[in-house]
Amino acid sequence: MAKEKNLIYVVDDDANIRNLVSVALKDAGFETMEFDNGLSLLDQTQKKLPALIILDWMMPDLDGLAVCGRLKLKPETRKIPVIMVTAKTDSVDCILGLEMGADDYLKKPFDMKELVTRVSAVIRRKDYSNIKDEVLTIGNLTLNLGSRIAVKKDPATGAETFLQLTMKEFDLLVTLIRKKGNVMTRPEIMRDVWSDEFDGDDRTVDVHVRYLRKKIEDSEAHPFYVKTVRGMGYRIVTQAEIDNLESNAKVKVEDSAVSK
Repeated sequence: MAKEKNLIYVVDDDANIRNLVSVALKDAGFETMEFDNGLSLLDQTQKKLPALIILDWMMPDLDGLAVCGRLKLKPETRKIPVIMVTAKTDSVDCILGLEMGADDYLKKPFDMKELVTRVSAVIRRKDYSNIKDEVLTIGNLTLNLGSRIAVKKDPATGAETFLQLTMKEFDLLVTLIRKKGNVMTRPEIMRDVWSDEFDGDDRTVDVHVRYLRKKIEDSEAHPFYVKTVRGMGYRIVTQAEIDNLESNAKVKVEDSAVSK
């Protein structure tokens, strides 16, 4: 099913907000389709895919968080960018929305020009049309960018485990790997994984790093892949570090064999 490049789905149970958002987007050259509930939106995505979805969090019956979760579970809709809109102000709520796969977050009341700017920025970042099956590998981790599948291999048995990464966890890991061991500050991570316009804080990055480590590391207390650089930010382990570790392990095995 092809994606309509200029089509934005606007989901909010408040008709006035839907109308204001639609007018602002149409003035910016987008087409819109409005929905007053999440179920109607989910039904429409089976017929036509939009370029982006603006999704209100607090709606009756099925809230925006649940809708976002369902969208990200299905292969045909998981790559559609989602901007969550809500009256919630707690940063924990913001992090929860991003963890469910939202690409950005706007707190009500918001400026319509800011909304349009964020919509344009997210669409630019999330243009998946040209993504091929590029594969990134670091240590025992392999990521396929086209299918967005992450696999961890057991070096002892060769068995592979599919990692259940969220959209943001996957993007975070890809971003760190592409930096080839260079340190990324938290603002740099926010810019590359979210967007320049995203109004988040350092907690957002730290929480996502913590969740990512739970899924890719053998030990959260002693992370191997994602390193913390105090006072600066985070980096991925380098290939030189991996080679050195493997070399030391091999020497220990050989020394043990000789001593026997």
